[in-house]
Amino acid sequence: MVMQTSSNILMVRPANFGYNEETAANNFYQQQDQRTSLEIRDLARKEFDGFVSLLRDQGVNVEVVEDTENPVKTDAVFPNNWFSTHPNGKLILYPMFSPNRRLERRKDLIELLMKKGYQIDEIIDLSFFENDGQYLEGTGSMVFDHDSKSIFACYSVRTHPFPLNYVGQLLGYEVVGFHAVQEINGQSSPIYHTNVMMHIGRDLAVVCLDSIPKASEKQQVQKALTKAGKKVIPITPKQKFSFAGNMLEVSNDGGEKFTVMSQTALDSLNIGQIQLIEKYTTIISPSIPTIEKLGGGSARCMMAEIFLPRMSK
Repeated sequence: MVMQTSSNILMVRPANFGYNEETAANNFYQQQDQRTSLEIRDLARKEFDGFVSLLRDQGVNVEVVEDTENPVKTDAVFPNNWFSTHPNGKLILYPMFSPNRRLERRKDLIELLMKKGYQIDEIIDLSFFENDGQYLEGTGSMVFDHDSKSIFACYSVRTHPFPLNYVGQLLGYEVVGFHAVQEINGQSSPIYHTNVMMHIGRDLAVVCLDSIPKASEKQQVQKALTKAGKKVIPITPKQKFSFAGNMLEVSNDGGEKFTVMSQTALDSLNIGQIQLIEKYTTIISPSIPTIEKLGGGSARCMMAEIFLPRMSK
């Protein structure tokens, strides 16, 4: 059986972290900052290093990869968007909306995984979808429930139905596609990434159901999660804006489970929500305000799970 959580996580230490004009067009979580690029980079690195330490302190194996100075990649700290790995030895490369984010796809990073003893039998490159303006940004666009073989995804300019269904067929997973929106300056806009409003762990699902306007789609999502045996924790749109949907469940070699969310996300939750999460897992909450503010992404986006088998010695 495929496990929902991994004890091996890949994270990319930023070299040129900063505000990305291209992605800001539809990522309304990004905010500009007046500090110098050097100050911002140093703060981002400090937050990154602190985050890695928290995970390692709990026995989670973190493979840290240094970002390359050139070409400049402001969002390299969010590797979950450009690839995913699977227990059958497959590694999938995804089509990215922003041209400057396509530079994040690194062959040397894949080779590094193999050098560290992870078995990659097949690389499936879906970047050809970019030629037709079709995008699917990895586990930002898709929230996997490996236990029930389901993919949850809200459609947006970064998540198109065709590549989404393609991945579903590739993995033999059922696709639960829906529309989700948020109010920005009084205007209703599609939520650009599913992992902004939804998290699925082994026993829990955290989801902003209020962001799904169509009753039939809301019901479909709820039904699929309940059928998969998940305890659903609803969050409010306000909590979603504090990255409360951007969580990831990880484990350590001892089988302990942890729900990773930023301090911002944790601060937005109420006592009941926290107690429910802690009933099943231990919370790890790094403080990453600079990365959240300028990058518009949070804790989950910084972690790419490694589900690959280990090479036999």
